[in-house]
Amino acid sequence: MTRILITGAASGIGKACAEHFDTAGADLVLVDRNRDALAKVAGEHEHHIADVADAGFWSRLDPGPLDGAIVNAGIGSAAPITDLTFEDWRKVMAVNLDGAFLTLQAALRHATEEASIVTIASASGLKAIPQTAAYGTSKAALIHLTKVAAAEAASRRIRVNAIAPGGVDTPIWDPMVDPAQGREKFMRAMEATVPIGRYAQPDEIARQAAFLMSEAAATITGSVLVCDGGFTL
Repeated sequence: MTRILITGAASGIGKACAEHFDTAGADLVLVDRNRDALAKVAGEHEHHIADVADAGFWSRLDPGPLDGAIVNAGIGSAAPITDLTFEDWRKVMAVNLDGAFLTLQAALRHATEEASIVTIASASGLKAIPQTAAYGTSKAALIHLTKVAAAEAASRRIRVNAIAPGGVDTPIWDPMVDPAQGREKFMRAMEATVPIGRYAQPDEIARQAAFLMSEAAATITGSVLVCDGGFTL
């Protein structure tokens, strides 16, 4: 049975990935900070309540041989550089970059031969967008980290790829919504910036991750699948 590690599994893209691979019959190791939400997603699968930026957690975790991993946990941020506090900068980097490094490191250490790893980056790591200094920089660094990992793991026939979504309709947007505007109006305004006119749904990203982890993508490694509805054109 395929065994897959997924971080940030309690909501959004991580939850969609967990549901997709559960339906496919995979054995899952799920990680998230949200105890109650993770328990609902995990069911009988192994799961851990943890901060992905906690190096101690990863040093203690023994997930067993892994056939795949989805490095997904992340948080958002929105502020111009002049207003961004160093505390907020470090908070984003801790989760989105340090946590991704620790997850990727653990996944590589426990990966079986021909395992496949997918990191969830962002179109913000490819395009300079105002007020995304922390988030965009963390995702740009994650893309490069993915490529380095792919180069290092290739001799073991382990593939490492990134997905760079544009907007995805997940709870990551909720803290940015003006209550006077409402979430639906906010999301419609955001979607208007996308050439195809809509954001992706989490299950669409999950299926794209499944493709990259499948035999159909057996020769794809070190690549970035940009799935942004044309946002970076």
